[in-house]
Amino acid sequence: MEPCELAGLIEAAQRRDPQAFDALIDAYARPLYGYLYRLTGAREDAEDLLQEVFVRVVRMIGQYEHDGRFEAWLFRIATNLVRDRVRRIRRAPVTSSLDAGGDGFVAPDGEAGDVWVDSSAPAPDGRLTLREDVDALQQALARLAPAEREVLMLRHFAQLSFAEIATAMGTPLGTALARAHRGLIHLRELMEHQR
Repeated sequence: MEPCELAGLIEAAQRRDPQAFDALIDAYARPLYGYLYRLTGAREDAEDLLQEVFVRVVRMIGQYEHDGRFEAWLFRIATNLVRDRVRRIRRAPVTSSLDAGGDGFVAPDGEAGDVWVDSSAPAPDGRLTLREDVDALQQALARLAPAEREVLMLRHFAQLSFAEIATAMGTPLGTALARAHRGLIHLRELMEHQR
């Protein structure tokens, strides 16, 4: 979305224009959902959190001062909601299994969550291999330290710049870069151990 178009939508949303909210949701729902799904590993959790993000946006848009970092603001809201949910789950009696690392969600059936697979894939064994690779990646991501996982999700799935990631996480740019570097090294190690 062009910066001037975004600024106009934000301004209209601050005036409580429902069409502006619809346009913002249309523009950002998919990347936010992908980010939330990768953090939680469960569709239902990601969908619930996505709704919570946009409820917060509706409530807080009047306080937002547009400085060209709207995506970072959105992803910070999403990150904080995931952190809050993790804290609530850790305080509550354990009713569902957690992954081996204890840092992420798993779906109620104990799997790492459903993954959409393109039905035009050439062969069933190719889809199975893809599914196994995606499951292995999801499990490895769940075992990363939360801060490393968040940086990788924001960078690779939400496609934010490192400056936007630093803003979203409330950290200096160097910290975001270091976490991404460490996270990639750990992720690579975890993936190699799973083979």
